[in-house]
Amino acid sequence: MKNLFSTLLVSLIFCTFQSYAQAPDTLRAKINYRFSHVTDTTKRDQPKQEQMVLLLGQNSSVYLSMDKVREDEARKKDIAEQIKNADPARMSINIKSSNKKLNGTQVYLFNKEKKMVTKQRIMNDYLVEEAIPALKWTISKDTSTIEGLNCQKASTHFKGRDYIAWFCQDLPFQSGPWKLNGLPGLIIEAYDTKKEIKFEFDGFEQVSHAAASAVEETLEAIDPKLSLKGLSTGDLLTAKTISLPKDGIKTSQKEFDRLKEAMRRDPQGFVNSSSAVKVTSTTQLSKFTTPGEDILNPIELPERK
Repeated sequence: MKNLFSTLLVSLIFCTFQSYAQAPDTLRAKINYRFSHVTDTTKRDQPKQEQMVLLLGQNSSVYLSMDKVREDEARKKDIAEQIKNADPARMSINIKSSNKKLNGTQVYLFNKEKKMVTKQRIMNDYLVEEAIPALKWTISKDTSTIEGLNCQKASTHFKGRDYIAWFCQDLPFQSGPWKLNGLPGLIIEAYDTKKEIKFEFDGFEQVSHAAASAVEETLEAIDPKLSLKGLSTGDLLTAKTISLPKDGIKTSQKEFDRLKEAMRRDPQGFVNSSSAVKVTSTTQLSKFTTPGEDILNPIELPERK
């Protein structure tokens, strides 16, 4: 089994290891969303909830879990403390698993290139590239004010669900939460018609190094109490630009799914093989576990024929 893991990983890494030549885009704003997902339709009163953040550049964006960033930062501090207090002769690091399944996928949209890249992680960062989803929006004349922003209604069908979105033309970004995109303004709020998936606007943080523009003036007009504090944690949140990880491994979704299956079948064997290929440190990983979660109602549903 270990030889199988090693062969798979070595083949994948040496055949597809490369960084994308993607020009950095200056970070202009950080938008926060409350994400709610009914993962089990028999328990609609117990949706999974997570704090997400959308980092916006002029022509690109990246969507990720703020809760995951905070968890990772806490884990880094814990590992550093273990290393500090460990016996050098018997170095053993216990990577604690989370009781809560958080979203570790990051969704990058590059509008000029019409490209979407999802960063997914199993020991290493893997980059899966595809075309930006071409959503067919129907824009309504209906309007609404959401937290001081003038928004307009639009609807579309995407990944097996019918979505309603409210976008703000005063914020001329083509992005939104998750993979939703393509409207003439930032998507402030979105939900599917069954209310099983919800993205609710939860404030913003203006980026100080961004050039002053009508976008920033619009953001400043929002009630100051909505302004988010403490978002500048993690590499992405402290960077001045939006760009893909330099050490990301380019792969296909099919290849990545093969790795996930290998990990599911034998987590410790996968970790050992992964470490043999990528990790040169003698630090031993112990008790590495991946929290299981059965999602009966995934965000992406198969299309009915």
